[in-house]
Amino acid sequence: MILRYVPVYVLLLASVFGAQTAQSAGESDASGEELYHAYCSGCHGIEGDGFGVNSYDLDVAPRDHTDTDEMSARTDDDLIKAITEGGKAVNKSVLMPAWGENLDDDEIRLLVAHLRELCCTEAEQ
Repeated sequence: MILRYVPVYVLLLASVFGAQTAQSAGESDASGEELYHAYCSGCHGIEGDGFGVNSYDLDVAPRDHTDTDEMSARTDDDLIKAITEGGKAVNKSVLMPAWGENLDDDEIRLLVAHLRELCCTEAEQ
């Protein structure tokens, strides 16, 4: 009886894998917030305050992306370089990974725009 459904499960797995492959090939329609939650929130926190679930195990505290003064001092190019090449590339923590192989340029720009929302929108209100 179970063998009868094996082809259905195989097709289901193939479609899920295919969707993930298409997303990783740059066809993602994720928002900056979704990308932030997927790639950054583990260390920087869901709210961007530097208190992610992994932050307690790190020797260097992750950057607080809600700190308007600190984040305003960083250009978009600085942020793009940090995301693309990792913390070491911008003289920050070597623990921050380089995401340039995982994210395309558009996704990185979406992340930078979300960082600007985290740091600057409440200060403007």
